[in-house]
Amino acid sequence: MEHGLGHELGHDEGAEGGHGGNGHRRTALLISVLALVLALAETCGKSSQTVALSANVEASNLWQFYQAKTIRQTTLRTASDTLALEALGAGAEAKEAIARQREKWAATVERYESEPSTGEGRTQLMARAKAAEERREHALAAYHHFELASAGLQIAVVLASARIITGMAFLTWIAMGLGAAGVVFCAIGAFAPLAIHLF
Repeated sequence: MEHGLGHELGHDEGAEGGHGGNGHRRTALLISVLALVLALAETCGKSSQTVALSANVEASNLWQFYQAKTIRQTTLRTASDTLALEALGAGAEAKEAIARQREKWAATVERYESEPSTGEGRTQLMARAKAAEERREHALAAYHHFELASAGLQIAVVLASARIITGMAFLTWIAMGLGAAGVVFCAIGAFAPLAIHLF
């Protein structure tokens, strides 16, 4: 489409010296297309930014929950070891009660480590936190590409507008080049944000 538009622009400018109704209409059409792609880039960029922020909060919460489980495990293990020492000088009945309590704590420690039914064991929490971090990185990479696309498209709109005022044909070609780059960055952001690392 851009090749066809560029051909028409070149034809109009050659025929009319860069001035006239058809040339301005073609440039106005180019500006409209650039503005449309810019609006899409801005929308996708904001969406990616929102996803990144949400995933970052989720990962942070999951790691905090993971740390809380770790602290609870450590506390129970310490208490169990303390009871084991106390059992050394205790009578048979006390030793039996201590053994039962230590078994309960050991089961709780094991449950804190892995609890597939709820997804809230340390093993599951770590996996969920890492998945949230991956979503965050993916969304951030997409956001950066959409931001670059937006910047290029904004400059392209300005240059295309300036062409109407000044009649300088090369501004149209620069605008089209920046517009094409904006489309490419939009595509990368939408389909393969991690393929190119710019930041």
